[in-house]
Amino acid sequence: MATAVHVELNPATAGVYHVPDITTESSKIGSQLLQENHDKYHMYFNRGGFHNHIAHHLLTIYALGATPDELQYAFDTNKTYQKPQFPVNKGNVQAMSNPDRFKQFLGKEQYFHDFEIFFRQEIEHKGWETVLNEHVFARTEHADRMLTRMFAGFLHPLIHLGFGVDFKQPAIIVEALAQAAIHDNWTAKYLHAAEDAAKTAKSSKSLVQLIHESFQDDKLHTSAHWDDGNKVRDGVLVRAPDEMIALAAQWSVEPDQLDKKTAEMINAAVYFTGAAQRPTKQIKFDFFFIHCVNCSIFFSTLIKEPWLSVESKCRLLEWKGRLDLAMYVSRGCPELRVDEIQNYRPRVPNDTWPETIRRVDKLPDDGHASKLVRALANGEQVCKAFEEESDEVFPIKGDMWLQLGHMAIDSVEASDPHWVRSAGFDEAWEKIPDRPKL
Repeated sequence: MATAVHVELNPATAGVYHVPDITTESSKIGSQLLQENHDKYHMYFNRGGFHNHIAHHLLTIYALGATPDELQYAFDTNKTYQKPQFPVNKGNVQAMSNPDRFKQFLGKEQYFHDFEIFFRQEIEHKGWETVLNEHVFARTEHADRMLTRMFAGFLHPLIHLGFGVDFKQPAIIVEALAQAAIHDNWTAKYLHAAEDAAKTAKSSKSLVQLIHESFQDDKLHTSAHWDDGNKVRDGVLVRAPDEMIALAAQWSVEPDQLDKKTAEMINAAVYFTGAAQRPTKQIKFDFFFIHCVNCSIFFSTLIKEPWLSVESKCRLLEWKGRLDLAMYVSRGCPELRVDEIQNYRPRVPNDTWPETIRRVDKLPDDGHASKLVRALANGEQVCKAFEEESDEVFPIKGDMWLQLGHMAIDSVEASDPHWVRSAGFDEAWEKIPDRPKL
């Protein structure tokens, strides 16, 4: 049984998108490897705050039918550079029970394991659903400090939480809560300001409409600079904060719109991620944009969870859409060329989803590519019901989903670098190989 301290995978809870016939052997080795990662390693593998992706990678390829050998290979490839856990300080864990003391530990990576033990104890006493509602979704000052941190680190804490909920693994939820707690809180000002502005916004538009508007807005389009350290925090929210907030406030979610707005968010994220190409360069996906797609799959799970209130689901989805808008602007508002998706010629044109998935299961990767393929496959299923909607809301349709799957696996198999970083800037494409001329 999966608990706050013990990982135990079960094919019956293999996530919102998974292949059939996941084996007992894969469940066993996957559980063992996730447990080793949980017990041994920190959430950051260096001082730059780069994330340990072992749990993401293993859970994704497990859901995609990876064999025991493929799971072991994925683990062995990525364990070599991980950082050991810090020792637990029991005094810190005890102090965290006091909300005023708790906030003193926030944003500091040395307390990751202390936070893990604190949240482990909380879940053991209350259950993970109650703990998430109390510590993340309660709309108290304490909960909002945690919720805004879920959106930091290019959505990594929220992605990690999604894995824990999607696979019903309390120990992964423990990791997600501790991970959120050690992140900084720069997202809070933007997310709260956009939320407040939305209460009096005069119009409501689709994410795709707002993406197109941001591309046409000179101040937003030029608000991030190539040399900005964090292009959202140090660029967009410094040079065009009011414009970014006003744009984001025009996207909102009502309770009766959850299913459709979730699909809209998924479609829009896939649109700006897949279509941000340069016709003279090899197909590459933007490394920052893929996090918006890789996170999107978990909203298919979260909006169905009975323990989470409808109001919290709407708020979580609104914040995700608004951060996606800021992410698009922060990469220099790349021109979006949907014809690059429609006209793409796959390397192995007869491959369907099962063959594409088998290729990504075998790929030497840290989890980014496998998460992308799984999220794309899920997106196709979620958006199928909205095929007849306008392209200004749902631009990705029909066989474009499989085309994107081909683009994803072909692009990472083709050459290094696997990703382009900040696709709206000329500098980002300098090291990307030229596209062969036909």
